[in-house]
Amino acid sequence: MAQTAGVKPMAIAGRVAIERERCLGMTDVERAWRKQWLKDQVLAPHEPVHVPEYWKERTNIFRRIYRAPLDNIYKALTPVLGASRAQDYRYLTGKFIMIGFGILCGHYYFKYNGNDWTKKGGWRVHVSKPMVLPGQPGFPFKSTRKEDDYAGKGFKASPI
Repeated sequence: MAQTAGVKPMAIAGRVAIERERCLGMTDVERAWRKQWLKDQVLAPHEPVHVPEYWKERTNIFRRIYRAPLDNIYKALTPVLGASRAQDYRYLTGKFIMIGFGILCGHYYFKYNGNDWTKKGGWRVHVSKPMVLPGQPGFPFKSTRKEDDYAGKGFKASPI
């Protein structure tokens, strides 16, 4: 849904939001309106107000459950570091946990789901021959593999 729900957005500041328009001249009514508008832009010392019931209504139970550990860390760090820095650490901790979990999943997959002769799927990893340039020892590189080593998928090494 659009931010304005299909209604064209309207600036509430009017023509006095532009400095050039204000310099052209303002009526007393416009001056009073602008004074009140500027006063309304100043937040009270207790704002922004965090209303726990509002947060509870806007988020479902599953989201509150998986956010709870990092929220508790945030609450513990806020008095020590300040709200902004504690929020940054909460955010980064969550991202590092997700990255670490992704690395662990990738490691598990590549360790236990290789492409060998026992199954059809899995990632096949090819090792290319080393680059040996003229003048280096072992220049005309000769492979030590035999004819039946190619496309074996580890069958010769199996204990069967």
